Amino acid sequence: MDLSILWYLVPSVLMFVCGVFGFVTRKNLIAILISLELILNSADLNFVIFNRFLFPGQMEGMIFTLFSIALAAAETAIAIAIIINIYRKIGNTDIREVTKMRF
Repeated sequence: MDLSILWYLVPSVLMFVCGVFGFVTRKNLIAILISLELILNSADLNFVIFNRFLFPGQMEGMIFTLFSIALAAAETAIAIAIIINIYRKIGNTDIREVTKMRF
């Protein structure tokens, strides 16, 4: 593997690890959403990196990245709408309180 690709993959791996750690350890729905966005952004960065180094003249990685960014924006809008409704119903955004809403 080319050593210069590692300089690009290390920040992507760090973003992914921070996102997974935040997703697993946080109890606030907004913090979980931010951690999920970190995971998606690290995947986008990987699309661009591998497109640049494996297929430098083509744009497939960039197109996947743009599609993923649009999908993440839609996902964030829906998630924030759900979180706002949960906050109106319960009064906080703690994940432990949301489990009490089942019945």
